[in-house]
Amino acid sequence: MTSQPPLASKPVQVSQQTGRVIAGPIAANIAFVMELTLVPLLLPAIQQQFGLSVSELVWVFNAYAIAVAIGVLLGGWSGDAFNTKTVFSYGLAFFAAGSLLVSAAESFELVIIGRALQGLGAGIFSPLLPVLLARASPQKPGRMLIFWGSIAGYVAALAPLFYGIAFDESDWNIAFIFIASIAILGWAVLKLSNVPDDGSTGAKADRKYSKLFQVRHLWLTFVYVFCTYGAITYYLFQLPILLSTADIKAASVGFLLTILWLTFSGMSAVLRNLVDTPHLKTIMFAAPFLILTGVLLSYFDQNFWVLALSSVLVGSGLACSNAPSTQLVLRFAPNGMSAISTSLDITFARLGGIATVAFLADVQFLTVALAMCLLGVLAAVCAIATNNEFNGMRVVGLDQP
Repeated sequence: MTSQPPLASKPVQVSQQTGRVIAGPIAANIAFVMELTLVPLLLPAIQQQFGLSVSELVWVFNAYAIAVAIGVLLGGWSGDAFNTKTVFSYGLAFFAAGSLLVSAAESFELVIIGRALQGLGAGIFSPLLPVLLARASPQKPGRMLIFWGSIAGYVAALAPLFYGIAFDESDWNIAFIFIASIAILGWAVLKLSNVPDDGSTGAKADRKYSKLFQVRHLWLTFVYVFCTYGAITYYLFQLPILLSTADIKAASVGFLLTILWLTFSGMSAVLRNLVDTPHLKTIMFAAPFLILTGVLLSYFDQNFWVLALSSVLVGSGLACSNAPSTQLVLRFAPNGMSAISTSLDITFARLGGIATVAFLADVQFLTVALAMCLLGVLAAVCAIATNNEFNGMRVVGLDQP
């Protein structure tokens, strides 16, 4: 564990060579986050165009999430077993193709198929993102992960605001064309770049997946991710639907989501000097309570400023959960299994979202409040338990051959 850097130290400096290496993965991550940012905003328009019930609309959201949960296992195993860059590029191609299919869909069934293909591709490449980026900066992986999150967050924050102002609600398919375009750009840059790969055939041959089940604190981190991302995903799903019933326009909803993502990016920048220090436990402990407060606050009053505060709280909680939990996963990952470990990380995040949205999509506020409190307390307990084992550990999953 490195000693704590001074709080006023300079932001992450990325060399020109490192910048070329990470440009493709960063572009891919922007497309990935665009899906997370824009799709909740598009749900009311999709529901109206195809005449969907709330139960059917859940499948537009969850078809992607279920496919991601399946795809990350394939992506994680393939990334450890084969060339990481090649596996990453295939996943990105599937993601782009699925986005284009959704944009051209003229039926509910085609939307679901496109969302599933999009999710499968995202599942394949997304667990390899932190692996590729952390390998580009093995001495300070936490700061590189923060850099990754903050850059994508700032760009993603502008998308819902721009969409809400520039396009009509019926133009939801344009958003998927935009997502596909960013993914294609990332694919092209990736093909032209010299992204590092571990290339360690011996290390790959020695992998025993049973070791994953022996690392108790790795699984406690997965539970933490399940709880925090379950609550965050529910907020992203429920907010546009909640506001559409109050006849609030898409531009206002987009602005609220922009506030969330700008808060996420800003808070990530604030935390950049703290994620490689003993402050990690405090940061992760704060996340579930920030998220819990934000979700519950959104129900009390549909006043814009109250909802803006709820977005700030959820965005802050996302920043306190995102890179820190990913860093713990990479720390606890058995040697040679960093990709499969991050794939499980994403699987648990998506499963948390699927379960929370499915269970809470059409229930009373009291049930929502009880469920959020349960998720928050469980996540806080996991944060304390996992971080007690964190100090002094080296980054096993990022060892270079």
